Amino acid sequence: MAAGGPASEPPAELSHYVVARPIYSEPGFQEENERRPPLPPTLRERAQAACRCSRKRAFQIAKSFLPILEWLPNYRVKEWLISDIISGLSTGLVATLQGLAYALLVAVPVGYGLYSAFFPILTYFFLGTSRHISVGPFPVVSLMVGSVVLSMAPDENFLIEGSNATGTNVTGALIDTESRDAQRVLIASTLTFLVGILQVIFGVLQIGFIVRYLADPLVGGFTTAAAFQVLVSQLKIVLNVSTKNYNGVLSIIYTLVETFEKIGTTNIADLIAGLLTIFVCMVVKEINDRFKHKIPIPIPIEVIVTIVATGISYAADLEKKYNAGIVKSIPRGFLPPEPPNVSLFSQMIAASFSIAIVAYAIAVSVGKVYATKYDYAIDGNQEFIAFGLSNIFSGAFSCFVATTALSRTAVQESTGGKTQIAGIISAGIVLISIVALGKLLEPLQKSVLAAVVIANLKGMFMQVFDVPRLWRQNKVDAMIWVFTCIASIILGLDLGLLAGLLFGLLTVVLRVQFPSWGGFGNIPGTDIYKKVKDYKNVIEPEGVKILKFSSPIFYANIDGLKSSLKSTVGFDAVKVYNKRLKALRKIQKLIKKGKLKATKNGIISEPGINNEAFETDEEPEDNPDLQVPTKEVEIQVDWNSELPVKVNIPKVPIHSLILDFGAVTFLDIVAVRSIKTIIKEFERIDVRVYFASYQDNLISQLERGAFFDDTVRKDIFFLTVHDAVLYIRNQMTYSDNQDPIFEKISLMQESKEPIEFTEASQPDDELDVQEEAMRRLAS
Repeated sequence: MAAGGPASEPPAELSHYVVARPIYSEPGFQEENERRPPLPPTLRERAQAACRCSRKRAFQIAKSFLPILEWLPNYRVKEWLISDIISGLSTGLVATLQGLAYALLVAVPVGYGLYSAFFPILTYFFLGTSRHISVGPFPVVSLMVGSVVLSMAPDENFLIEGSNATGTNVTGALIDTESRDAQRVLIASTLTFLVGILQVIFGVLQIGFIVRYLADPLVGGFTTAAAFQVLVSQLKIVLNVSTKNYNGVLSIIYTLVETFEKIGTTNIADLIAGLLTIFVCMVVKEINDRFKHKIPIPIPIEVIVTIVATGISYAADLEKKYNAGIVKSIPRGFLPPEPPNVSLFSQMIAASFSIAIVAYAIAVSVGKVYATKYDYAIDGNQEFIAFGLSNIFSGAFSCFVATTALSRTAVQESTGGKTQIAGIISAGIVLISIVALGKLLEPLQKSVLAAVVIANLKGMFMQVFDVPRLWRQNKVDAMIWVFTCIASIILGLDLGLLAGLLFGLLTVVLRVQFPSWGGFGNIPGTDIYKKVKDYKNVIEPEGVKILKFSSPIFYANIDGLKSSLKSTVGFDAVKVYNKRLKALRKIQKLIKKGKLKATKNGIISEPGINNEAFETDEEPEDNPDLQVPTKEVEIQVDWNSELPVKVNIPKVPIHSLILDFGAVTFLDIVAVRSIKTIIKEFERIDVRVYFASYQDNLISQLERGAFFDDTVRKDIFFLTVHDAVLYIRNQMTYSDNQDPIFEKISLMQESKEPIEFTEASQPDDELDVQEEAMRRLAS
């Protein structure tokens, strides 16, 4: 082949394949290929495996609980240390400013944000499995903690006695801020402690899988709504407008209304500082994104803006001259550890559950992104334990809940961070701020910190542009995104998350309850079967209908299976059977009167006798649920030759029905009973039912459900649809075409007593689950 030329086509013998094998039914395949049944370990074997101990196993257990033992011995000092130092310095500066800023969301003094940016890193360094995430406050989680804090310690609970304040006109001068802040810090730290306990329990119970129910569209809608909540909560700080602290349903609407009602009291100095900070931060962040391949280290714009703003505020004395809101006091050093207030647990258990899940989900989702990028694994259960112990430890030091921040983690990774050594170095920078630099930040305006928070929300707001793409790809996922976002904005973050989760689960239930199905046909000359409606060349085997049902079958969608069966075959098997019985009654009556006679050639009228058998059937012909209407046809002795009577019997143009169960993963007891009933209903009208492409576990489920008996055997199960079609074709070629109905008619002619016919009814053991449940309730 010439260089650069087109690739030659493979030889014809390599583009086709021919397989010669027997037609396999389930018994035939099992006879030829003996199945090896799984042997579950005995209780003794399990106990021995769990209790055995060796040096290697002990070291593996230690490494699973302390992942640092896995990566630290392999640390490449010469290659990674410099990068980790540079990354730690950059991340530490950003963490310091974000800690101060996110404390505003929790409604505690900003100094406690520094503690929350320091203590969680110390424990995660030893216990965490992610090498790149930056542990600390995150705006969404901080806002959720803040909503609990504000609901349990509102300003109204700390009014100074003797003041003439009314409930709605609360100002800072009339509030005992020292007692209020102390109580709020206690609530935040107690909540953090409880969240940590729950996360450790989840990790020990190995239920890290719970985060899988937080789908990406749900998380996207939730975080976007949280970003909007954060924006509204920080707007009043940028404007320096005093409002009530609202919580619960429509709280964001009440906050916006009151903020704009009092917008006339806006502090111009704070507004200008906030707007300039937002503008500068967003512009520089955009430059960092666009030129990240040319700029070795992202410009730490938050740090620069904070230093400049602090200097201007101190030099211009903005607090005294313009009444600007400043930080005022940042505690130097550390506070002694304090135990949580256990009596508050009962009031915050519900909120702590949602916070624990959301904090974990955010951290693990971010960690998995970088784990995939750098080819290592994240242990979800160990992450639960790591964050749980981090929150328990930091809760004792007056911190609020820790997770990871997307922007801070991006800084740590983009500046060259390789391991959590960078995290420890960033904690050292925060430590320096706590011990030595806190006093220097006291003149800083709160509006600048609020603006830093708002500027960091850009990434979450940009998720709105995911909705059109989601709508094109999957409309259900787009609906989950929009519903969760709107619910979280209107109901609040905790109830909104719950509503979004329930809505997402409802879409799953509906998709399983109303799955896709269709009639299938054969591509001529192949063993390939495709939907008849989708392909022009697909041909249905003569006298055979093939239905593929793409879902597990259980009590909620068994009616959907029955409906799809009726639409595929074009008739209702129960109605066909009942109408045939009615026709046989009429034939028997006319034979007794001598007006009809059964012969070898069929049923004929006696010569010279008027045929009174041309009667119209008053029963409705069609089932309104059927998509394919039935027609009025001539009754026949073998239901193929003409009869001298006219009755309304839906035509049955098939002799076999194949159910393709390739997409059916499980059956419940209701499905097993209903499928057995379906087989019997079709057998009564001489239509054989076969099953194909089933999974092995379905046979076991059918056996446990007492599905097989003398009439329903395993030989109706085939490995593929083509096996079933070939088997049916062979059976029809060599079968005897004599119709048993002729014998029945002959018996009627010879019998002196009328033969009784009964309408079709389901036996008690084959009732649908709804009917069975009603019977049990009635009894």
